[in-house]
Amino acid sequence: MSNKSMKELTPTKIVEELNNYIIGQTDAKRAVAIALRNRWRRQQVEDVLREEILPNNIILIGPTGVGKTEISRRLAKLTAAPFIKVEASKFTEVGYVGRDVESMIRDLTDFGVNMVKAEKTKEVQPKAEEMAEERILDILIPPVRKPQPVQPVRTEPQPAEVKQREDESEEYKNEKTREWMKQKLKKGEMDEKMIEFDSQALPAIGMQVMGPMGMDDMGINIQEIMGNIMPKKRKKRKTTIAEARKLMAQEEAQKLIDMETVQQEAIRKVEESGIVFIDEIDKVAGNGSKSQGPDVSREGVQRDLLPIVEGTNVNTKYGIVKTDHILFIASGAFHVSKPSDLIPEMQGRFPIRVELLSLTEDDFVKILTTPQNALLKQYSALLGTEGVKLDFTEEGICEIAKIATQVNEQVENIGARRLHTILTTLLDEILFDVPDKVPSETVKITAEFVKEKLDKIVKDRDLSKFIL
Repeated sequence: MSNKSMKELTPTKIVEELNNYIIGQTDAKRAVAIALRNRWRRQQVEDVLREEILPNNIILIGPTGVGKTEISRRLAKLTAAPFIKVEASKFTEVGYVGRDVESMIRDLTDFGVNMVKAEKTKEVQPKAEEMAEERILDILIPPVRKPQPVQPVRTEPQPAEVKQREDESEEYKNEKTREWMKQKLKKGEMDEKMIEFDSQALPAIGMQVMGPMGMDDMGINIQEIMGNIMPKKRKKRKTTIAEARKLMAQEEAQKLIDMETVQQEAIRKVEESGIVFIDEIDKVAGNGSKSQGPDVSREGVQRDLLPIVEGTNVNTKYGIVKTDHILFIASGAFHVSKPSDLIPEMQGRFPIRVELLSLTEDDFVKILTTPQNALLKQYSALLGTEGVKLDFTEEGICEIAKIATQVNEQVENIGARRLHTILTTLLDEILFDVPDKVPSETVKITAEFVKEKLDKIVKDRDLSKFIL
């Protein structure tokens, strides 16, 4: 996203965009929108003070299925900033088997490099396509080479002039034919014709180096090292011209991109506007009591996370990345533990805490219908491919929402995810019978239909535990 479009992305606009996909949770959306806007504001501040302005990291607290992870996913799509989502439970204390916390910054930098590379590829694409066309023309109609001028032994002007005219006409004809062929290529008239060409061989799959201290992330790429020593392999390929044009354009684009500039720009982007979303932060918090037995990872992971969140230098294969201005958003259900069970230094690094509310019956009705990716829209689209129209009545939707709320209260509150289990059970027969035994082209989902399908399961506590 350009600076201009980031300027237009005001906190109000960010919340409006998030509203298209997430129902309720206004406080969380506001906190995230302010944090995001502050990144842009910081960029506009004078140099001296800019370094001093640190991001206010956020903890999103709330039960499962209320939209914590969805907020992070939508943020990533909204901002053209390097963004990565990690699970805190994946990391272990240094010295134990598992990923070390610095790997999240390496992954973020990888993402940043790929992002900038994609932007640069887009810029050079027209030029790369032109070069690819020239390569195809060279294969179809090789250019006529000008003969080296040879000093004549005898000076007979007439034959020499005739020879020169012949050469000129041959070159001229070749040029004209190439022009004619180029027009045919541009119009796509040659797309189905087969062509043989030299292409870069795909690199073999490199082996992963495992070991202590996150060796798997240290960027030891054996393939790359060998590639620099040995010449790149090329192999003959035979494809249609349309396919060849794509492959050649990719190769030409790679040659036009300066990877050093890409890496420098990516590191700057990561440092200035990178966002790390740490999910399941409550899994590395203590549970308030001294647990029996070894507890190797919880506090250890927090202590390892601390310098990264506070600001440190992390070695990546593209260079050193400073984490001082990366925004960290953590989230957790905090069923067993509380945010105050995190070590004090960790709590201090996440000054903004936002509680996400449990979803009500009204929220479920909105979740089913309002968002652009609403579940009912998804199922309608799936069955639409078979020529069957799903028609959900208002009463039917309210009944689904009511049952979801009921089951969440009785069994376990899994938030909006409960709607997935209920709809799968409700539409099970329809999804199975289409297209073989479908009774009509429109299937009406009424309140009676919902009750008939689900009442027995909801009333039987044991059944609902297993099925819903």
